[in-house]
Amino acid sequence: MEELANIEGRNPVIEAIKNNREIDKIMISNSAKEGSIKKIIGMAKENNLVIQYVDKNKLDEISTSHSHQGVIAQVSEYKYHELDELIESAKKQGEDPFFIILDEITDPHNLGSIIRTADAVGAHGVIIPKRRSVHITPVVAKASAGAVEYVPVCKVTNIVNTIKRLKEEGLWIAAADMDGQTFYEQNLTGPLGLVIGSEGFGISRLVKQNCDYIVKMPMIGNVTSLNASVAGGILLYEVFRQRIGKK
Repeated sequence: MEELANIEGRNPVIEAIKNNREIDKIMISNSAKEGSIKKIIGMAKENNLVIQYVDKNKLDEISTSHSHQGVIAQVSEYKYHELDELIESAKKQGEDPFFIILDEITDPHNLGSIIRTADAVGAHGVIIPKRRSVHITPVVAKASAGAVEYVPVCKVTNIVNTIKRLKEEGLWIAAADMDGQTFYEQNLTGPLGLVIGSEGFGISRLVKQNCDYIVKMPMIGNVTSLNASVAGGILLYEVFRQRIGKK
């Protein structure tokens, strides 16, 4: 039997329905019938989806995000994409590939936020390692505000080998770290993979050694690091800015 996962929160559920995700049923709190809940009910009926009205306490019990907003959709487990799929998809769009490579990001809120920003800037995919990394969970989906339905996520065995493969495909690989060139002075156009590390440990030595160059964000405050999703957001939008300026 296929395992089921939860999508929690109003925006994530709406995006799952829009994206024709295979939904087993949608559970809605008896006390939540206003605003976007009405929209979800209407969309569910249009798509012949099963709606189950339940007590809010039941949703509280099964929620892992603790922010279900009165609605949880039970869906098939997230299906990760293959690296070749990401590469081919970018080629078919006729665009320079742009991938975000996450080195041991363990906070689900950071992963969700990065996926949300990746969608906003038109990135072609997010790459995460199979080990020592958070995977797609209801908390990640909620933090992404539904963007996980649109941004392909690839889970790989070895980040270094993946970087080498992307280089073979013509991508330049940039690492976000504190000992590089100021990010807005670096050319970030063209086929690009951007590596972002965890807050606690940054990017591992072997991964950094295999990157083509390193970019940093200058800071003058007392705290010399940024949350991974905040740093990622700044860098992703710089890539976006440079690409738009190039057109």
